[in-house]
Amino acid sequence: TAWRREGDHLTRCLEFASFMQAIEFVNHVARTAEEIEHHPDILISWRRVTLNLSSHDVGGITNRDFTLAGKIDGLIIQNGGRVIS
Repeated sequence: TAWRREGDHLTRCLEFASFMQAIEFVNHVARTAEEIEHHPDILISWRRVTLNLSSHDVGGITNRDFTLAGKIDGLIIQNGGRVIS
């Protein structure tokens, strides 16, 4: 499942085998976001993680969001995540 556009952001919902795996994934996302200085909105609900990417400074989606989405895609595979929407 590809990233979905919802209004002014890209979104994706993932599921992990455990709460701790979800948290470890979020920590990887946080480190990656810091490296490129572009930070997603993240919602954690037990084993599910919802990510929303938007360039708040311009009020919409920019190349920075697509760059971060690509990096997150790699992290999903490495961390055993399953895309659910």
